[in-house]
Amino acid sequence: MKNYFLWPTVTLLLCAKVGAQQEQDSTNILQLDEVVVSDSRFELKRENSGKTVISISQKELEQNQGRSVAEIINTKSGIEINGTRSYAGQNLSTYVRGGNNRQVLVIIDGIQVSDPSGTSAEFDLRLLNTSQIESIEILKGAASTLYGNSAATAVINITTKKAKKEGLAMEVISSMGTNQSQDDQNFNISDFSNTVNVSAKHGKLSVLASGGHQFTDGLSAAIGTEVDVFSRVDGNLKVGYQFTERFGVTASAFYNKLNSDYDNGFPIEDADFSFSGEQSRFGLASTYGYEKGSIHVNTAFNQIDRSFVSSFPAAYDSQSYILDVFNKYTFNENIHTIVGLNYIDSQTLFSEEQNTNTVDPYINVVYVGERGINLNAGVRLNNHSDYGSNFIYNFNPSYRININSGYLKFLGSFATSYIAPNLSQLYGPFGANPDLNPEEDTTIEGGLEYRLSDRFMINAVYFNRTEDDRIDYVTIDPNTFESQYRNLVDTAHFNGVEVGFSAVPTKDLTINANYTYTNSKEGLALRIPKSKVNATIGYTIADNTFLGASYQFVSDRTDTDFATFTNVNLDSFSLVNLQVKHQFSDNFGAFVGVDNLLNAEYTELVDYTTKGLNLRLGFKLNL
Repeated sequence: MKNYFLWPTVTLLLCAKVGAQQEQDSTNILQLDEVVVSDSRFELKRENSGKTVISISQKELEQNQGRSVAEIINTKSGIEINGTRSYAGQNLSTYVRGGNNRQVLVIIDGIQVSDPSGTSAEFDLRLLNTSQIESIEILKGAASTLYGNSAATAVINITTKKAKKEGLAMEVISSMGTNQSQDDQNFNISDFSNTVNVSAKHGKLSVLASGGHQFTDGLSAAIGTEVDVFSRVDGNLKVGYQFTERFGVTASAFYNKLNSDYDNGFPIEDADFSFSGEQSRFGLASTYGYEKGSIHVNTAFNQIDRSFVSSFPAAYDSQSYILDVFNKYTFNENIHTIVGLNYIDSQTLFSEEQNTNTVDPYINVVYVGERGINLNAGVRLNNHSDYGSNFIYNFNPSYRININSGYLKFLGSFATSYIAPNLSQLYGPFGANPDLNPEEDTTIEGGLEYRLSDRFMINAVYFNRTEDDRIDYVTIDPNTFESQYRNLVDTAHFNGVEVGFSAVPTKDLTINANYTYTNSKEGLALRIPKSKVNATIGYTIADNTFLGASYQFVSDRTDTDFATFTNVNLDSFSLVNLQVKHQFSDNFGAFVGVDNLLNAEYTELVDYTTKGLNLRLGFKLNL
């Protein structure tokens, strides 16, 4: 299963391809004409946006070649993805603003994606292949008005690659590296990743086909000696046709399959358990443009099969159908509107087939004032087949002051969002409760952003978030330990600060840093750090060599020791990573990465293995 075949192939290709050195322009990370989309669905200049949207460009993804999507997102302010520092098959928990997986919505190519059979109904970020992604935008805060269910603490908006240039092109991206703990530094090559992207464009027709594979062993899930293997296979096909200047259609098909060994969770020990997950998604997106607007129809069908082989075997079969129809209309240069209808039908086979559906009409208006006053506001009426209707709204004003070649922007937001009870909570095999109401989140934000030319930017946001009708798994009979999902009566409160900093002191040097502070009156949930710091420095040498260093600090957290059923305090830790990328020619570049350079010892989850010092090298070949 260890794919060595690409390396000798590339050696032969290099003999033909390596030639004159490529002269690349150093692209500044700060651009005053940068546009953001996720907070309004319109391409707005960042200075006119009322949010501090995080943008991850294709260049940044390439500079982090060899790292997973979850690892890259985990370096951004306000986000902690627990499990990214453990063995490859570890379940991932995404914590944003005190919330968890069920409050984070993932969107791929304009379509909401989730797993109706899961206890949190989240999308599994392990399915994603970094080399198949064009860009990522992360919108933090309540965003259910535009995006619906689960968009309570963050929306991760992912755009996959598509054919862009006329003619035929191919990308080959490959890497291999170690996968070892702090105590077992044997430096065996045990992680392999390969991706091939083939694109073609001729006139009105564009096609992209991609296939990828990852195989990883070397680490045990629980602290122990048994190796737990992880593998992923993925592929996608996108076909687009521009029938006229105004009307175009894109059809897509995605396939992902995960196989992973895992260990016993109670008690935590080595075990010969395994997990298999298979997902197929078919989508169709069309756009019709007219004089002052455009009509968009995005639809997709998603099929997910999951099975667990353990002391308590289980299998789940679920599917969902999504339809999002919306009209974007621009009255003038200042007023942009969206009127849409979002329909989602989810089904899962438990002892019998269960399903729910939502029908949500929504309206959003963006006003971009000539004197710096901007407003983003909207409403949504959530109609659920089980619990009825739920009204959602947002109000997001901002004010911009132009300062020389930059600006100072003040922003605020008051927004609500909802998290619908999922099929597992309503009808699943453990503690089901068909009378659940949706969770209702309310978020207040206030902050500022200062940008000077294309060299310097700093932003800071204070947030205050409350959760009402929070769904939790509670014991209803202490004698029999019978438990059930219930809406909690008490309101949960979270608040904190997110600070981001970016600078380009010279055309070759970039500096990025962020700090997140998260607090709760009731105490933070398990594994959520109160403080987190990320910092990166990148330097471009002679136009074709990039050196990058990153630092991450995670404060102490609380976790549960299931051997004693008591909460324990996990010590804070710091990690240092290095990355070197060199472009040998127009067609070929290679990289070397070092993760956990100091081989720091730390605990991410009690009694589970964490990654020590690891090396990785790889290449990208364009033909």
